[in-house]
Parts: sequence; C-alpha cells; structure tokens
Amino acid sequence: MKELERDLGLPSVLAISIGAMIGSGIFILPALALKIAGPAVIVAYLLAGLLVIPAALSKSEMATAMPEAGGTYIYIERGMGPLLGTIAGVGTWFSLSFKGALALVGGVPYLLILFDLPLKPVALGLAAVLILVNLLGAKQTGRLQIAIVVVMLAALGWFAAGSAPAVQSGNYADFFGYGVGGLLEATGLVFVSYAGVTKVASIAEEVESPGRNIPLGILGSLAFTTVLYVAIVTVLVGVTDPGAIAGSRTPVADAARVTMGTPGVVAVIAAAILALISTANAGILSSSRYPFAMSRDQLAPPSLAEVHERFGTPVNSITLTGAVLLALIAFVPILEIAKLASAFQIMVFALINLAVVAFREGSVEYEPEFTSPLYPWIQLFGAASGIALLTQMGVIPLVGAVVITIASVLWYLFYVRPRVDREGAATGAIREQLSEEVLTEVASAGATHEVLVALTKQMDIRREQALISLAANLVRDDDGQVVVVRFEEVPDQAPLTEAVTTQSEVDRAFEARVEALSDQFGVDVEADEIVSHDTKHAIVNFADHRGVDAIVAEHEPLRLRSRLFGDPIDWVVRHAPCDVLLVDSSDPRNPEEVVVPGETEPLPPSAVNVAEAVAGAHGSSISLWYPASETGDQQASLAEYRAELATMLDVPVDVEAIPTDRRILETDLLVRRGADHRLRGALFDDENDPFAQAAGTTITVHPKKSRRPPFGRRLLERFLL
Repeated sequence: MKELERDLGLPSVLAISIGAMIGSGIFILPALALKIAGPAVIVAYLLAGLLVIPAALSKSEMATAMPEAGGTYIYIERGMGPLLGTIAGVGTWFSLSFKGALALVGGVPYLLILFDLPLKPVALGLAAVLILVNLLGAKQTGRLQIAIVVVMLAALGWFAAGSAPAVQSGNYADFFGYGVGGLLEATGLVFVSYAGVTKVASIAEEVESPGRNIPLGILGSLAFTTVLYVAIVTVLVGVTDPGAIAGSRTPVADAARVTMGTPGVVAVIAAAILALISTANAGILSSSRYPFAMSRDQLAPPSLAEVHERFGTPVNSITLTGAVLLALIAFVPILEIAKLASAFQIMVFALINLAVVAFREGSVEYEPEFTSPLYPWIQLFGAASGIALLTQMGVIPLVGAVVITIASVLWYLFYVRPRVDREGAATGAIREQLSEEVLTEVASAGATHEVLVALTKQMDIRREQALISLAANLVRDDDGQVVVVRFEEVPDQAPLTEAVTTQSEVDRAFEARVEALSDQFGVDVEADEIVSHDTKHAIVNFADHRGVDAIVAEHEPLRLRSRLFGDPIDWVVRHAPCDVLLVDSSDPRNPEEVVVPGETEPLPPSAVNVAEAVAGAHGSSISLWYPASETGDQQASLAEYRAELATMLDVPVDVEAIPTDRRILETDLLVRRGADHRLRGALFDDENDPFAQAAGTTITVHPKKSRRPPFGRRLLERFLL
C-alpha cells in the first residue's frame, strides 16, 4: 500500500492549525456570545483556550507515537477499540465537514458588504476550488495555507492596533453582569473556536520530523490563537456601545466601521473571507483523512484508501468529503448543524484524553517522542471539563450527537464487526486489572470453619451423603465442622409447640446416620431438625445465628415460571449472610475431573476455590474450559491469567479450549458461579446451559453479597471482555 509523502514542515503545520481555528470563532461567534455573557465574553474565550490544553497535550503525545493519517480516529481506535474508533472517525469527519461548510457560508456575508452577490452560489464556487486544490496535493495545500494565514493575520493585526486607541473603558462596565451561568454558557459556545488546534494531527503522516513539529505546531498555534482571540474580542467590546454588535452577522466589520472607516472595513472583509476560506481549506484537508485512515483499518470500504499515482493524495476520500460539503452548503441549514457537530467535537476531545490513559496503562507498544506533563490529572480534568461544557450547550446539540453516535454504532455492527477482530489498549488494560483482582481474591480466600447442609425435602441416602461429603471437603483443611439440618415446614395455622414436643423415630435415625459420618469423612458432623412456618427464613436465620461460612443445599432446575417469579431458594441466595452452594445431582459420584467453565472473562474466584477443595479431597484434577473463539490480544492476556491461576492451585490443572460446535462434553462435576440477576438466571442458567446438561453433578456457587462483583465490574466482564 502506498504511503503519503512527508513534506509539511513546521511553518505549514502552524499555518494549518492557526488557519483551522481563526474563522467562525472570531468573525461570527463573538456576536452570539455577547448576547449570552456580555463583556465577560473576553474571559469566555480565555477560559475556553485553557480548557483545550489537555486535549492539545494528549493529542500531541499520541501523534508523536502514531504519526499516521487519521489523527483523532487513529488514537481513539487504538486506545479504546474499533467501536469507539468508528464513532470518533465518523463523527469527527461529519463535524469537520459541517464546520467547513459553516465557514464558507459565514464568510460570504462579509463579501456581501461590498458586492451584491448570491450567498449559496458563491459558497459553492469557493468550495469547489478548495476541493480541487486538495486533490492536487498536501504540499500545494500547505503553501496556500501559509499565504492565507499571513495575509489574514496582517489584516487582523492592523484592525486591532488601529482600533485599540478608540477603546472606551465604560464599555466594560458590569463585566460579570450575566453571572457565572452566562460565562459558562458562552465558554461552551466559543469552545469550538479552538477545535481546529488538533486538526494537524490528522495529517501527521505527511509532517516532517513529527516528534518535534507536531507538539510545537499544536501548542504554539493554541497559545498564539488564544492571545489573538482575547485581544480582538477585547477591542470589539471596547470600541462598540454595549449590545451594538450582539447578534450581528458581521461583528468585526461593524467594529472596524466605527474606528477605521472604509479602509478598515475593507481590510476586515479581506481578513474574514481569507480566514473562513482557510478554515474550510483546513477542514477539507483534515476531514478527508478520516475515511482514508478508517479504510486502511477496514472500518470503511477499501476504495477510500487509494492514493492517486500522480498527486499522491487520497482522491476518493477527498471527493467523498467534498461531495458532503457541497451538499451541506446547498441543502442544509448550516448554523444549527455546525452547533450539533461542535457538541460532538467536545465529546471527542474527552475521548482523546481518556485514550492517553488507555495507552499508558495498557500492554500495547506505546513510545511517544513527546509525553504530556501532569499525567493523568490533566487528562482526567480534560475529560471532566468537556462533559461539563456539553451540559451548557442545550438539548438539541446533545440529541444531534446521540444521533451521530447511533448511526456510527449501526455502521460498526453491520459493516465493521464482521471484518475486524481487534481490541483497544483500554480493553486489554481493564482485562488485566480484572484478572489481577480475581487472582488476588482466589489467593486471599479465608478459612471455611463451618458449613450448613440444609435439607428441605426427602431424598435418598446417597444424595444426602453427597451433600455432606461436599461440605466436609470445604472444611477439612481448616479443621471445621459440618452442621446438617433437616428443615420441616408446617402450615401457619399449626402451632409450632405441637410439632417440636416429641422426636420421632425417623428424626433419631437421621441424627444417628448423619453423625456416624464424622469418622468416614474425617470432620465433625452435627445433626439437627428445625420446624418452622417459613423454611427460607429459617435457613437464613440459622446460618446467621451460627455464623456459618457457607450453605449447601440441593436444588434441581426449576420451570421458567418459578425462576421468573421467585423460588424460596432464590430468596435464600439473596439474603444469606454467607456463600450458598446449590447442588443439582442426577448421578452423584466421585469426580475424576472437576470442570470450571468460563467465557472470555476471568473465572469466578468462589467457583475456583470450591473446585480446588473438591478436587483436592478426591485426588482429582481441575479443567478450565473456555471458548476456542478467542483471538489476538484477548487470547494472549487470558492465557497468561489462566497460567498464573494454575500455579496458585494445589491440584493438577488442565486448560482446554472448547470449540463452539462441541460445547456439550461429559464431565463428573461442574462448578460455576450463579447468575447475578433473576431474569438472566431464568433465561440462561441450568436447563438452558449445555455445560450443566453434560455434568453428572453441577455445583452453582453464589458468593455472599459482600463478595459479589460490583455492578460495574459485572458489566465490564459481560460486555467488554
């Protein structure tokens, strides 16, 4: 595949970045922001520039580690995975196209001051010229950008210097009259004035010495533009009567007319047109690289990655971007859509900051030439401040961002997912963290001193002894005790005193039979009977009173109705002060192999500990079953976790990949973690589980509430891993 030529030096980088920022942010937005914040709009521009610094530092760091075309998309895709990469790529591509169209349409009103011309045809003509320039090559684009920026800055400098003597201090009276709310709302509005500062990263593959020129270009242009914005807005407010230019379509020209007359107005018109054209030019250049980069990563059709033999530019990508730009100018109300795109741009800036954290904490190779200072605090501040600014932009921009996000997710599901099996650095880092937590929980499992075997119905002696044997295996290494209790439930209208006054022959035989197992199992076994009106409450109360470490009970698969609307044992699981082990045994026997199945997430510590106790008691081995569909980084990180787990256990451990078409395999004993939610358990556990169908005995382990994974971790295990 052809590579893009590196022929953009530091002057071009600075020009592209400055040109991408100085446009609607100074020639259109000040009039709108004045209506919101009054004279405090000056502080709003300064505050917005400061809030962009985290994203600028983060993007500079990632651009020097991965100087590839695509910029934002590349960093978020590599750091957060293909799904968020798709959202960032599609959303940023659209938002840059929207802003380019806004810049062209917003520049024409300045031209209309001098000439009576139709707005849309002029904007379409300018757009066509810029698209052609971009097709001819990045070098021509960079040279044009330098010329535009030099002329534009000269005109703006003349306006600021010539107007400064006319500043009236009275125009700054009641500076914060609109309050903090107005200041923050204005900051959210003008924040988009600085969005172009990181656009240069999207053409990093074409920048000479990226380790030096990219950070200097991004940070230098941000500092310069912030000072320029604050200076010009200060002059705008100071030379015009309060509210005189609020809402104006040409606020800078109106201010120049007050202080400099016709020559000043002409200079401002020239600067405005050049500035907005340069913004559109930089927007076409950078936005066209997003579909190009996405195509190279199989997130977009391959034709978008083709580079022209003669011009060395991604012609198809530029053509598609140009077509979108022309359509927006011709048919769409640009101002509203640009606001929507700006809201999404703020979201992307928040993701950029989080992507740096993902790279640094992940296991992928990441060696930037430039590193952001104050890591990770500045990244966390940048993400939080971005979210806060979004709340100041109103409902419509947020809804628009959601629509773009949903469309990107659908594209990912139907086009990208069947073609791409990569994962981001964040996924690997989170999986490693979860694996470490699980291994720590396995290693730190406390002693099991007492286990309650709860018998709630008549069963044959063989199954009864199997439950007691399991309990004995759990306490044997800790010299613990097994308490076997037969719970009998009587109707509410029957007095309990009559039921417990005498002990039947059956009760005495039960106690003698159970207590005789002490010698056979090598642990202390105690027997008892409890009569109550409510068995489930009696079990929990007894367990709480005795302080047992676990409850063992038999539990056959239930019908769907019982599982959805509740079963007594479901109540016990949710309210027990200890672990609950539910045993479903159609054919109890001494296991030669104890199986612990897992999907792609780390295995549950409680199930591993029970499996180790049973396997150790019977001289068996443990088999860790997992799907054979794992690939890439996922397979490597989970294989390392399983190997570490095997070294921690005191019994032989085998790791076996189970093909998806061969999931039902025979085994003596299967140990697994119970469902965390009743509905999930009703639909996916026991009788619907091929593993459970294949096991002679299945032990479902429900950890006590304090040891169950938090909801957020369960979501990560379920969906991320």
